Amino acid sequence: MFTLMMVPVDLEHLESLSKALSAAAGLAKHYDIPVCYVGVANEEPSRIAHNPAEYEKKLQAFTTSQTAKYGHSASCKTFVGHDLVADVDDVLLEAVSKIEADLVVMASHVPTIVDYVWPSNGGKIAAHSKASVFVVR
Repeated sequence: MFTLMMVPVDLEHLESLSKALSAAAGLAKHYDIPVCYVGVANEEPSRIAHNPAEYEKKLQAFTTSQTAKYGHSASCKTFVGHDLVADVDDVLLEAVSKIEADLVVMASHVPTIVDYVWPSNGGKIAAHSKASVFVVR
């Protein structure tokens, strides 16, 4: 059915991803498809990492913990953004294409008035990607 699932991960907000991570792991096991956890790092130092290489190490540790917890096949890939607030959607769309994911499982948020002005990450990925997108709220 699917060949590769991409799961965007924000290492700074892991507590809000638990439902999406659980859903992704369940789908991965059910359909026997590998997961690629994708993180977007800043070129500038952040609270999570001083540079993209450090971010990649932390994303790899996260991936290892997920495979141990859920028992599915997984890898990870870090992409670098210049301004994460402005271009995270574009970087995630690039990631879907580059890793050739045909399914994206990602967390959402409770919509607010701002969502009428700016589209959500999941909405933009679903609208502009060839992959199927499962947004978990």
